[in-house]
Amino acid sequence: MATTELEATIRTSRGSAESRRLRRTGFVPATVYGRDSEAKAVTVNSRELYAVLHTDAGLNAVITLNVDGEAITSLAREVQRHPTRGDITHLDFIRISLTETVTADVGIDFEGLPQGVRDGEGIVETIRSVITVEALATDIPSSIPLDISELNIGDVLRVSDLPVIPGVEYTDDPEASLVTVSVPAAVISEEAELAEGEEGEEGEEGAEPGEEGAEAGEGAEGGAGDSSDDGE
Repeated sequence: MATTELEATIRTSRGSAESRRLRRTGFVPATVYGRDSEAKAVTVNSRELYAVLHTDAGLNAVITLNVDGEAITSLAREVQRHPTRGDITHLDFIRISLTETVTADVGIDFEGLPQGVRDGEGIVETIRSVITVEALATDIPSSIPLDISELNIGDVLRVSDLPVIPGVEYTDDPEASLVTVSVPAAVISEEAELAEGEEGEEGEEGAEPGEEGAEAGEGAEGGAGDSSDDGE
């Protein structure tokens, strides 16, 4: 994974009012910390930051942060965004070493159309689309492919089914489910309604013996009366 460079300037003024002023002028407030170093409050250009975080590596891009002449190898973390516009309003840059492993969240690319979708009424149900890995910063993959084309209805793929990637360790529970092929709820509901309808029809047919029994009972009562008459 290639590293990218980003210019940063030490921020001397603090507070929400100053942060709003920076955003209005095209800058984003940030904090640099980690590796037992003193935290630094900085600002970065919002357009340059956007470009850095929109490479193939995404939020896991290794960033060489140039802070007043000091080159700091870092990763962007704790990215905060405006609730409606989606603009980055603040973030942290974590100092890292290129010779030490770090943890990162990586997206899963589900590839292929499952057998249960092609041949049946199944739908793909994504349970988790992000996985946590541990690797050198330069070995963190931009995404992890997972072939789901052989899945039938009821099949599940788990963390343990992810491909082996040299230098990358999955830290989540190996038995954690990622994706399955299931029957749509509408189909299940329709089948349940059909089953209830069939049960209702069976109940109506089952009432006929009772009616026959009632008729038989009436006949028996008449017979008893006839016997009494005979006795007289």
